[in-house]
Amino acid sequence: MNRRSFLNKAAVTSTSLVIAGTAIGQKQENKPLQVAVIGLVHTHVHGILGSAKDGVISIIAIVEPNKILAEKYSRQYGFNLDIVFSTMEDMIEKVTPEAVSTFTTTFDHLKVVEFFAPRGIHIMVEKPLAVNMIHAEKMTRLAKKHNIRLLTNYETTWYATHKRAHQVIKEEKMAGEMRKIVFHTGHQGPFEIGCNVEFTDWLTDPILNGGGALTDFGCYGANLATWLMNGQRPLTVTCITQNIKPDRYPKVEDEATILLTYPKSQVIIQASWNWPFNRKDMEIYGEHGQMICEDRNNLIFRWKNMKKVEREILQENMAPFNDPFAYLAAVVRNKITPEPFDLSSPENNLIVMEILDAARASTNNGVTIKL
Repeated sequence: MNRRSFLNKAAVTSTSLVIAGTAIGQKQENKPLQVAVIGLVHTHVHGILGSAKDGVISIIAIVEPNKILAEKYSRQYGFNLDIVFSTMEDMIEKVTPEAVSTFTTTFDHLKVVEFFAPRGIHIMVEKPLAVNMIHAEKMTRLAKKHNIRLLTNYETTWYATHKRAHQVIKEEKMAGEMRKIVFHTGHQGPFEIGCNVEFTDWLTDPILNGGGALTDFGCYGANLATWLMNGQRPLTVTCITQNIKPDRYPKVEDEATILLTYPKSQVIIQASWNWPFNRKDMEIYGEHGQMICEDRNNLIFRWKNMKKVEREILQENMAPFNDPFAYLAAVVRNKITPEPFDLSSPENNLIVMEILDAARASTNNGVTIKL
């Protein structure tokens, strides 16, 4: 397929999303989703605190025992400290949200699900789903038992380049069979980029985070690979980790490379706290060409009848597929139904946890793990 055909198809995709967005994303037709924020110690919380002004969600409660941290964010975002509670028990006595969005340690995701799932309250957690497979299985069983949505939020879920790449591979089949996918994810390191102490205290703890760079950034590639592979589990998982900066990260690895094998392809996940800059990029190599998702909007492609690579700058996905909290509202209000192995789905994220657990076992024992 030539460049013009590729770009024309991209334009059709954009139009289709506009139509879907018109049906789904009319904020004025809907009451904002009533959301409680559980925890403020994950700095991704800035996303939801900043999104409240858009009118898709309304933050009716915040659970955070650290009063100094709550006061800091209150000054920054203007919420009243009257909505801040020290415990989930205190909060539920006063308000009943439709959903909660969780910004605790990853270890505490299970506690959040154990508390809210029996009350029929939907839950979104930040990536990854859990610290290990044992926690993940308990969480998904509770969600299924109590018929709630349990979603996992990744920044990369909302990238227009990833949606376009998935369409090219799965619907248009332009690339042929995938042969290799390569992920580069991470940054210079949590301390190096200036993460606050409330975040780094647990992010660099092997119990509370489940690991270091392996957990923090290995999950992105595992999540996207599972989506692109239609929920297929890898045959084998091999992982090598290093602690390049033990003076800064004495308890956890800061460098990880994970190799996944499938019947006809390989996936290489390079997760690092040692990149010279922030990056989350994906390279897909198929029988008939390549696509490189440089970031959220920049896509490079080359098919085998082309003499050189070309670039396309994609517009943002249409609501609610461009934002985690718009998506959460649409799912809770039954305006969209996630498919099995979608990026946010429990089915996908159970496989992510299986991959991460196998990667830890591989690096600890120096062997390849067969699944």
